[in-house]
Amino acid sequence: MSMVDVTGKPEVVREASAVGQIRLRKETVKLIREGKIRKGDPFQVAKIAGILAAKHTGSIVPLCHPLPLTSIEVELRVTDESTVEAESTVKTRAQTGVEMEAITAVAAALLSVWDMTKEYEKDEAGQYPYTAIHSIRVTKKTKEPI
Repeated sequence: MSMVDVTGKPEVVREASAVGQIRLRKETVKLIREGKIRKGDPFQVAKIAGILAAKHTGSIVPLCHPLPLTSIEVELRVTDESTVEAESTVKTRAQTGVEMEAITAVAAALLSVWDMTKEYEKDEAGQYPYTAIHSIRVTKKTKEPI
């Protein structure tokens, strides 16, 4: 087991984007829209969580190269009455790509939404049958010579 050797690869400008969703109860999404989540604004917390996660991907994913990231954007939006979507775009000037950073940002952002809203997601038995994080995927990957 080893990290991929990128020593001989040239530095290039790289960008990757990722997206994912979390399904919540309709009532929870309504509370988000109305700014009534007890812990605060889940979207603001999720943006910060996504940025921090992207910066620490090399520490979270064992064989991932730590990269000097030059830009991280994380956006969240309600896409329908029971879905929140997170999207990230990450850039670097490096010898390897930033797909892992983009996808890690989305995962952390959605986990933060879950953390901020879980008290509203329980059913009568104290379970979470409605909530699901899903469809996390890379949507774009580019590289351009310097």
